[in-house]
Amino acid sequence: MVKGISRRVIVVDSPDPKLFEQAIFIVKNDAFSQEGVTPQQVLGEACRIVRGYTGQTVKRPLWQRVPRWCWLAGAAGAAVLTWLAVTFIL
Repeated sequence: MVKGISRRVIVVDSPDPKLFEQAIFIVKNDAFSQEGVTPQQVLGEACRIVRGYTGQTVKRPLWQRVPRWCWLAGAAGAAVLTWLAVTFIL
């Protein structure tokens, strides 16, 4: 069914072309009128949905996968070791 209304459409190429060629998302007319919603966020959400259906995951770098408290504990430990080394050497 075709209507004579202009629509915003996002076309995302499939990351796994064995099954699908493209995914087509029809964006709601009021999607961008909501406060704080940018076109990049809408496109990012469409890509996230496509990756979810194909089972493809993006592997984050190691520094993003390690919890922040581990980085904090490591930095505190390094500071203590540095302080001990300087104290006993001098």
